[in-house]
Order: sequence, then structure tokens, then C-alpha cells
Amino acid sequence: MLIDLLRKRRSVRRFDGRPVEEEKIETLIEAVLRSPSSRGLHPWEFVVVRDREMLSRLAQAKPHGASFIKNAPLAIAVCADPAKCDVWVEDCSIAAILLHLAATDLGLGSCWVQIRLREHGDGRMAQEYVADLLGLPQGMEVETAQVGTGTLKWTELTPVQNPAQYYIINSLAALPMKRVTQAALMEGRAILRAMGARVIE
Repeated sequence: MLIDLLRKRRSVRRFDGRPVEEEKIETLIEAVLRSPSSRGLHPWEFVVVRDREMLSRLAQAKPHGASFIKNAPLAIAVCADPAKCDVWVEDCSIAAILLHLAATDLGLGSCWVQIRLREHGDGRMAQEYVADLLGLPQGMEVETAQVGTGTLKWTELTPVQNPAQYYIINSLAALPMKRVTQAALMEGRAILRAMGARVIE
């Protein structure tokens, strides 16, 4: 159930160094490509980064909150073309949270790194730094997230109808493209109360 996945999801910033399997990367890509967007315009594009040097440079995107990327085996930058849709920020945010949930479902840890409207530290904005680093086309924006994904340090395709562009840095490989019971309701209310929430009966 979705609620079980939401309960399990955490922001993970420590990874064990093992690479993410190709099949899991393909599933992550499918998940974001299937995310809904306003009017079905799909303004987003996703840059999958596995190169160690590139990950280290991405980790320097802003003074605080991005350094863990250098130890992640994989990062996915969520980008968009604002000319395609006026609510591209919302569309990218939806895709980013689906990416987090898909990673959790695959047994991977992930963490959101805010890029848009953050300063890089050399007078440039973080999104400008990342766009230059990734060689994005003119006009493309790096939205609210870079997501580092990998196996937690302490643990362990159906056709895509409207694929967006995506690629892997430094790689020539192309990716193929109950109803609620009364008992469950009572349990959910008990959990909410334990979290300090006010439950209206």
C-alpha cells in the first residue's frame, strides 16, 4: 500500500558505495517519465549522473546541503524547459517526489537537494552552476531537486508513451525505453495521535 511506502521513506544522505543496478535505474527513469504534468506537456528532462568526478562537482552546487552527493553512486537532476509550460516547477516537483518514492520501493535511499533559487557561492546561482556543469541547452532550468540515490549505508518495462529526453553522463549506453477496514482505520488514527496530530472522529 502507498501508506506503507510513505511511512518507510526517509531522506538518506549516507550510502555504502555499491553501484545502482541498471534495471533499477531503468525503473527510476520509467517512474519519472510516467509522472503527471499539467495538460500533458511534460516540460521536464532528467539527467542521470554516475561519473565520480561529475558527482563530486555536483556536490559543490551550493555551500550547504549538497556535499553528500559526492558519495552517492547516482544522482538525477530534474530539469525543465520553462517555455513548454508555465507550471514547470510544479510538474518537476511531482516528478521528483515520485522519484523518491520509486527509490524507496526499490530498496534505495535518496535525498532531495534544493537547487533553484539557491546561491552557488561564486556570485552565480546554483541552477546556473549545475546547468553549465551538465551542459544543458540554453533556456533549460534546473528545478528544485537533485536526487542522490543508492543503497543505504546500513542495509541493503512497459513501453513509455511520451518519453522525455534523458541520458547518462559519461556513458554511451541508452536505456530502453480495499477498501479500508475499520481495524485499519483505527490503527491509522492511533498512529496519527502518537505523532501528535489532532484526529477528528
